[in-house]
Parts: sequence; structure tokens; C-alpha cells
Amino acid sequence: MDLHGLNDKQQEVVRTTEGPVLVLAGAGSGKTRALTHRIAYLIEEKGVRPWNILAITFTNKAAGEMRERVIDLLPSGGDQVWVATFHATCVRILRRYGELLGYERSFSIYDTDDQKTLMRQVMKTLELDPKMYKERSLLAAVSDAKNRMVSPEQMAIDASGDYRRMRYAEAYAEYQVQLKKNNAMDFDDLLVKTVELFQNCPEVLAEYQEKFRYILVDEYQDTNGVQFRLVKLLSEKYRNVCVVGDDDQSIYKFRGADIRNILDFEDAFPGATVIRLEQNYRSTGSILDAANHVIANNEDRKAKRLWTENETGAKVRMVSYDTAQEEAEGIVRMMENAVSRGIPLRECAVLYRTNAQSRALEERCVTRSLPYRLVGGVNFYQRKEIKDILAYLRTVANGLDDISVLRILNVPKRGIGQTTQAKVAEFAQQEELSFYDALCEAEAIPGLGKAAAKLDAFVSLIERFRVEAEEIPIADVIDMVLEESGYQKELEETEDDTTVQSRLENIEELKSKAEEYESEAGDDADLAGFLEDIALVADVDRMDDSEERLTLMTLHSAKGLEFTKVVISGMEDGLFPSFQSINDVEHPEQLEEERRLAYVGITRAKKELTLTMARTRMVNGETRYGAESRFVAEIPENLLEREDKSTLYRPQRERRDLYQTPPRRASKWDAYADYGKGSLPYQGGGSPFGKDVSQLFELGRSAKKAAPAPAVIDYHAGDRVRHTKFGDGTVLSMEDGPHDTEVTVEFDRVGIKKMMAGFAKLRKIED
Repeated sequence: MDLHGLNDKQQEVVRTTEGPVLVLAGAGSGKTRALTHRIAYLIEEKGVRPWNILAITFTNKAAGEMRERVIDLLPSGGDQVWVATFHATCVRILRRYGELLGYERSFSIYDTDDQKTLMRQVMKTLELDPKMYKERSLLAAVSDAKNRMVSPEQMAIDASGDYRRMRYAEAYAEYQVQLKKNNAMDFDDLLVKTVELFQNCPEVLAEYQEKFRYILVDEYQDTNGVQFRLVKLLSEKYRNVCVVGDDDQSIYKFRGADIRNILDFEDAFPGATVIRLEQNYRSTGSILDAANHVIANNEDRKAKRLWTENETGAKVRMVSYDTAQEEAEGIVRMMENAVSRGIPLRECAVLYRTNAQSRALEERCVTRSLPYRLVGGVNFYQRKEIKDILAYLRTVANGLDDISVLRILNVPKRGIGQTTQAKVAEFAQQEELSFYDALCEAEAIPGLGKAAAKLDAFVSLIERFRVEAEEIPIADVIDMVLEESGYQKELEETEDDTTVQSRLENIEELKSKAEEYESEAGDDADLAGFLEDIALVADVDRMDDSEERLTLMTLHSAKGLEFTKVVISGMEDGLFPSFQSINDVEHPEQLEEERRLAYVGITRAKKELTLTMARTRMVNGETRYGAESRFVAEIPENLLEREDKSTLYRPQRERRDLYQTPPRRASKWDAYADYGKGSLPYQGGGSPFGKDVSQLFELGRSAKKAAPAPAVIDYHAGDRVRHTKFGDGTVLSMEDGPHDTEVTVEFDRVGIKKMMAGFAKLRKIED
């Protein structure tokens, strides 16, 4: 093969085909190019059969791009390489051998909403008080256990008499029972059950070990415990496993990712070859230097330093504003200016730490008529009308899926009330039937009366759909569901014209997705495959980057993407990095993960990078005064071009000196007060703040009064509390600190949040 288009290190990745290989691929270092050439090299030069190669990625989008590149590189056979995500790989294996674990091949894949619905049923069965236990916290505990390959039985043993943890273990066990009864798996199960299959059925493992003689894993730093176990099992026979990743871009700990998988790879796979890809092809020299200086402050990392032959380029801009609203206005104007200079709007992105920051940006985009796309908003497949139609299709494909059946039994309204549903559920439990099978026996259920005829009509409808689904395209099945179920008619009668039009347009998009799927799958297309395809779609996979729109997204969502112009907003201590990561001196890995997130954001930019901050920001109903992020302070001044558009106090530039030591649990105002004591140098004369120092001290005193004063805390772990912004939630844990109490709360709407009690001002909800 002609490898002249690759640099020396990339060629080494391609040619080192035998044994375990760890490729430390820095941001923008051309890892996909190296990987695809490695696959082609194995086939063309080493004579490996394409179907003996498994390439695993983390998103469908990345898998598609890799597959296309491999096909382009080879005269034939490229389409026979198994390129897929972890979950898609496991689904294909389980569709074939899931029956060995007691699952039918038509098993459903439950999304987050389905999981919540099922967990609420579990809580009802176990009589768990919803004020003490929330489905979100229970599901989080279950997911964490599965990621660590901990069974319900082991969770119960580990609880060691802790009543609350024992109840969590009971919920976990019952949740798994109900999933099995519904012939369904959640996303974690797809991985766990595949590992169980391999462990329980050595002949199946041997088949796939023989099939996948060469294994490649991309984004290895994002793998969790069960994914590590899966790769280890598959590669045990031939040991030809090549993992590619960057520990500096490990930012998904909250999803279960374990950075130790990549840091300890040589221990897990003795004799591994380590290759570093350090030449960056994406960013300018200035942007890359800034990223290197920031990430160098992390201690728990493998040594590497990115370099580039690209131009030095413009300095990194740092712009300060008075308020978050002015920051948003300034950012939108920057993007307008970029477009006027010839940068396509689709090549521009605004990244931020929290979803809440998007509101002000969206408002300014609307006001100034700037087209934008919000990545990470309401997922298309979570919209009500889409969930409803998919529930019909899942009922047709898998009659054991009680969650889907219950969702559509009275949608549209058929006069089948809760009383009737309860009688059916009781009968199903007594006779050990699925809910749908119980519906088929409606005449035998005592006390149904006239409702039995309504249930018979529903069953007849579903059975007719099943017959038709075997013969007609999926898009036509969707049309049939809309019309014959009465769904579209009820929609038109109960919703206003605008809403009806919007919902029907969404359903049309679902039909387009069905047609696209059938076109790609060809003769292998079926309803179960379509539902599987949809279940595995990530939000970023649906992002259309061909439209001329400004991209707004969180830093977590941006990994793997690149833009000509990037703005990272909210560069303030307390926001990015968060107060929790700054104050938790006992867990420095939290701050290190935040720094990796900053590194990821910086390296998304190809030509232009701007960092912005607001001196004041409304947080939890209070005005918070912000100091510049320590991550900005870690960038040398010679790489920065500063522009201060604020009129409020201006924190001293020499604050960077404070960040050379681990953060301490002290108010940021202590740093400002040090100037008055003469303990920190200030060059340039006058006040470093642009205001009289005495005014700043007064501002500091007033801020301290509004800050954490953990007066009376009348709640404890397990109590229900209310927050002014996040709403109601359940206290998971409380940890006393030297200055305040850290409270971890599972909120009903927004999930788990850690906060200081003085800031949070939580109010206990009385029974």
C-alpha cells in the first residue's frame, strides 16, 4: 500500500499489526486516517479477511465515516469489515444468541423514558416511598452497578445491612425481572448481557474470538468497566487488539467512563506497544500552544505534547463583559462578523459548560435573526408523537413489551380506563402472562363487562398491523397506524393547527428515516431492525452540519467535532471549573476532568478561538460575581489578546499566581484582599481592579454575606427538598466541609446536582 500520505508515527500505527497496541492520539492528529489505513493494510498487505476485523467506535456517525473511508481505500471487501458502535455490536450478537439467555430475538431496547416508567412500576411493586426514593436516583445506581459488572445479588451483599442501599438492591433485582418479563433490555444491558453470554457460553465466545482476529477500538479513554471486559474477552485468543485514545480527552466520568482503562492499558495487556500521535493537523500554533499549557497542569496523564506545522495564526482572544446578557450579545455579533469575513456560519460554534447557558444565546440569535442549531436539546425521538408511533411499532414487533402496550392502549382515547387496565394487569400476573397476552384473553378476565369488546378491538388492530408489517414498507405501516388507529384524527381534533402541523411534520421525518433505513438495509430490512437502528441513534448523529447555522452545544457534546471559529463562553471560576471541583481538595481528579474538558473545547478550534466571561451572572436567582477561570490563567499572556468590555471591577491579572498551587477552600475574595496587604505584586500602578480598592473590599464583604452561610439545615439524607431553580428533589448525601456542607441532591427534572448548602438554600418539603 502507498503510505506516503501518512507521517512516520501514523505509518507505525499501520504497520504494527500484531499484539496489543496502544495509540495515544492527540486531538486533531489524524487518528481516523491512521486507523482506516491500518484496516486496509491488514487486508491488502497481510491477507487478513475483512470479516475477521472488528472496528468499534462510540457514535454511529464516526462508524459511518470510518466505514466509508475503508471502502474508498480498498478495491473490494471494505464493506465486509464489521465497523460499529459498542452497543450496535452487542445488539447484533444478542439478536443471534440472546435466546441462550432467555430473550426472544425481537427484544425491545428501552430508552431513558421507558426505564423511568418501568422503575416507577418497580417502586409501586416494592412499595418504595416516592418521597424517599426517586426513579432517577435508583436508575443511576443500577446503571453504575451494571457499568461495574455488579449484580443485584452482589449489590445486596455490599450493602452490608444499610437499609437504604438494601432497598436499592431490591429495586435493581425487580427492575431486571421486569425487563426480562417484557423481553426488553436497557442500553447498559446490551453490554452486560453480551459479556454474560460470553462468560456463560464459552462456545459462543470462541466463535467470536475466531471471527474477530483483529480488534480496533476508537476513543478508548471513554470506555467503562463492562466495555473493557468485553474487549478483553474478545481479544484473549489472538491478542491483536489496537486501542486508540487520548487520556487528555477523557471527559465522561459521569457516564461511567474509567480513565484507568487507558492509563493502565500496558498492565492489562502485557507487552503492549505504545505509539504517540502528536502532530496536530487541525489547529493553528497559537491555539495548540494554549491547549498544551492548560493540560500540562494535570498530573494524572500520559506525557505528550502536540505540535503542528500549521501557521501560528491569531492569538486566543479573551473578552470580558459585565453581564451574561451582554456576553451573549457580544458572541452573536462576533459570529456575524465572522460571516462577513467569509467564514461559513456552519463552521462557527459556541461551546458552554452547562445547558442553562444556551438560553441567553438563543434569545440573542432570535433577536438578531441569526440561524442556529441547538445540539443536546429535546431529542427528536423523545417527542410525544414520535414516542407514540414508535410504541405502536414496538408492540407490533414485540408483544411482550408491556411498557409500549400500556402507552398506546388508550392512545387515541378508546374508553379503556385505569380500572380496566388494573384488572388486566392483575389477570396477567395471576396467569403469568404478558400484558398483551392478557389482552388477548379479555373474555376470560372477570368484571370487564363492555370493556372486553374495546380490548378485543385493540388486539384485532395490532394483529392486523402485524400481518401488514410483513408485506409493506415501514413508512406505509406508519401511515396505516396514523389512519386506522385514529391517532391523526384525534390529533387534528384536539390540537391547534400549528401544533398539528408541527407534530405531523415530525412524523413525516420519522417516515423519511424509515425509507432511508430500508434503502440501506435492502433485503435485510425489517421492523425490528428499524427500531434497533433508531434506539442506537445519538443526538450528535442527527446533527446536520451542511446547513448554514450557528452551532450551540455543551463542551461534552463537542468532542470529536471541529469548527473554524469557536467561542467558549462562561470562562469563570465557579462555572468552569465548577465550585464543586474547585473546593473538593480531597478529590483532585474532579478538577483534572474539568481541565480536560477545557482542553477538548480549545482543540475544537481550527483557526479562531475566543474565550468569554461575564463579571456578573444570575445563578439560582442570585447575582453572582465571577472571577476569571483559572484555565485562562494557565494560558501564557503572550498567547492571549485581551479585550475588556466591562465597566465593573477588573480582577488582577496576577491571579494566575494563585493557581500554581492546589485550590484551597477559601473565598475568592480572600485573593483580592491580599492586594491590600501587599502580599501579591501588582505591576502598572494604581488599582488593578479599575476601581478604588476600598470599593472592592466592600463588594467582597457584601458577596460574603450572600454566600454560603449554612445557618440551620433542617433536612437530612433521604428528605425531599425544594430548590428555587431545579425544583423538587431527594437528598442523596451530605458531607461536612470546613466552611459549608456539600449536599448531593437527585432532582426530579434535572438529575443529580452537588451544591454547597449555603448557596443552595434548599427548603425541606414537609409530608
